[in-house]
Amino acid sequence: MPPSDPFGEVPALPVAVLLGVVVMVVQLVFLFRGGRFSWPRAALAAAIAVYAAGIFANTVFPIFLHPVPHEEPWAPALALIPFHDYEVGDALTNVVVFVPLGVLIPLLMRRPSWWKVLLGAAAVSLAIELLQLAAQRLFSGGHVADVNDLIWNTVGGVVGFVVLVLLCRVPMLSAVLQRFRWHATEGVPGLSGRSDPSRERVR
Repeated sequence: MPPSDPFGEVPALPVAVLLGVVVMVVQLVFLFRGGRFSWPRAALAAAIAVYAAGIFANTVFPIFLHPVPHEEPWAPALALIPFHDYEVGDALTNVVVFVPLGVLIPLLMRRPSWWKVLLGAAAVSLAIELLQLAAQRLFSGGHVADVNDLIWNTVGGVVGFVVLVLLCRVPMLSAVLQRFRWHATEGVPGLSGRSDPSRERVR
């Protein structure tokens, strides 16, 4: 009787859960070692861990341990021409998927800014595309590494940051979000990271 899974598909859920646990533990270590642990910050760490696991599972998998051998030389599935043969729905999906990243990254930063979030989102998206290339090469992964994904993911990160800044303009929401920030300090208005001007005049 032939095996039920001749290609040896790796289940995504166990790997994603393991990744999420590792990300969570690493963040907790940083919080405890820096003396910054609090339950809201732990909740932020949990959100980041779940987000990382979900993104990994949905962008890298499926992968196969026993892919079909190819007689022709391996050529990576790459899309390197921006805005060419790319659906509007795919662009919107990539933007929406990275909006949470644009909200989460600034909460980890001491002095968040739009360009730091842009670079962070671009770095995460680039890492995903490189993982997709590696999965193609080693495990016959089913995803195409696409420069358009990189572009629209980065846009989504910046959109998320804009959403966060707008939320911080509401005093009640700003006070709540300050509790989640890893480097929150008294007198920091919103996410600007600047000191209270009245305190500066007293010095």
